[in-house]
Amino acid sequence: MHAGTSATRIWLLLLALTGITFAAGKAHLEGPALVLSVLGIALYKGRLVAWHFMELQRVRPLWRGILGGYLAMVGLLVAVAFLITTA
Repeated sequence: MHAGTSATRIWLLLLALTGITFAAGKAHLEGPALVLSVLGIALYKGRLVAWHFMELQRVRPLWRGILGGYLAMVGLLVAVAFLITTA
């Protein structure tokens, strides 16, 4: 597959995911499941950007692990903070 085609597909996916989270906000949806879903989408978008546009899929596994671990840790801390404040 041509690199430009792949980048375009990833970009369109990022736009679609952003649209989903925007629509959820405009619809005034709420609740822990929705918040955690939006957080999951944000983390997935971060991974897509890192892997495809920062080209981490081409580096050593150590660097992918470092960034993947960072995204997981930030997501976990945000989720825990949210769940603690809503309990």
